[in-house]
Amino acid sequence: MGLPNSGKTTLGEKLSEEFNIPFWDNDVVRKIYNDWDFSQQGRERQALRMRKISEIDPISICAFICPLPGFRSFFFADKLIWMDTVEECKYEDTNKLFQPPKKYDVRITKLGDDDEAFNLVRDYFV
Repeated sequence: MGLPNSGKTTLGEKLSEEFNIPFWDNDVVRKIYNDWDFSQQGRERQALRMRKISEIDPISICAFICPLPGFRSFFFADKLIWMDTVEECKYEDTNKLFQPPKKYDVRITKLGDDDEAFNLVRDYFV
């Protein structure tokens, strides 16, 4: 999880490819449902949708913003990787809403070194 353009998709795709695990990206899921509603209700609906999709496979990787703890509680993540690589994004409403997670398994703080982020996460989980 993390703000837009923090590297979620890049890392998720690499992990998915390396471990042959399904990867669900927030933007792709929104496109499937043609749902670009970013109101509180729209964000809640998206968190619930991501949970439902992730339950298709017993192990999957999901990348999405999920800006509030309440929304995160809808999604039963076994592990949380926080992409803390950008301080704010171009979406002011998301910047205002976003609350950093209090608990996470891995925190990535450096944007741009995809191999370093991948290795850190891989080493944590393997």
